[in-house]
Amino acid sequence: MLIRVTAFGLNRSELHTRLGLAEGVTLPRVLGIEATGVVVSAPGGEFAGGTQVVAMMGGMGRAFDGGYAEYTCVPASQVVPFHSDLDPAVIGAVPEMLQTAYGSLTVGLDVRPGQTLLVRGGTSSVGLAAAILAKRQGLRVLATTRDLARADVLTRAGVDHPILDDGAVAARVREIVPEGVDAALELVGTPTLPDTLAATRVHGVVCMSGMLSNVWTVPDFYPIDYIPRGVRLTGYSGDASDLPAEVLQTFLDDVAAGRATVPIARTYRLDEIVEAHRFMEHGSAGGKLVVVPSTP
Repeated sequence: MLIRVTAFGLNRSELHTRLGLAEGVTLPRVLGIEATGVVVSAPGGEFAGGTQVVAMMGGMGRAFDGGYAEYTCVPASQVVPFHSDLDPAVIGAVPEMLQTAYGSLTVGLDVRPGQTLLVRGGTSSVGLAAAILAKRQGLRVLATTRDLARADVLTRAGVDHPILDDGAVAARVREIVPEGVDAALELVGTPTLPDTLAATRVHGVVCMSGMLSNVWTVPDFYPIDYIPRGVRLTGYSGDASDLPAEVLQTFLDDVAAGRATVPIARTYRLDEIVEAHRFMEHGSAGGKLVVVPSTP
């Protein structure tokens, strides 16, 4: 189906593709694993023209052209409808950020109200979205930042305990939660994964969903030595089907009503995409970077 793109968010996986680090990418390729817009044409009749939709994953920007465009053509299976009068830039920040955060908390971690959650990479867009969702579900949230001057970004997202990340946070976490957290969301990647595992209690769960560090693998992985006794390690890499339409709609409605926030760092035009990527690569956004094409 053909979609006129009204906004799209930037993601680290697109940076990985540009740097030549991603696997399974065919070239040449228009980047962009997500997009927000309106339906222009759906030959299969899945959606009427003019329907507001988000599209994500399923090979976007990797196997076929993605959302870094004014128009994009994607499989209908990757499309989720919604209705909202929010600013296009606000909506454009949501799809992949919400899908990854929601899927990590539900599928990856299976969190429950009253639990403690550590978000490693807390000032990333997914980290902030996860904190917002977790607080709405009644969790106690700890989240890391490499610069405590940005702790206010975390507290605005509802984080109870901002933690300085100098590479070793497990001891700081256990000063707050002596037995270790119930759940931990690893967004930095494999360099910090052992320390995140060490911050988690016996029978607690660590889910690796991100690679802000650009390091994907663990060399010479020996599970018995690598994973602390009794701690459970999972991974999450989701798809559009992991974001139910009602979850997306409820979140957008909550944003419109002031019950939830969308952590946007900066908004760019399409012709500023190079500058946007440079800022993303610098790693100091503290929220989602969004591009709004200049389509009428």
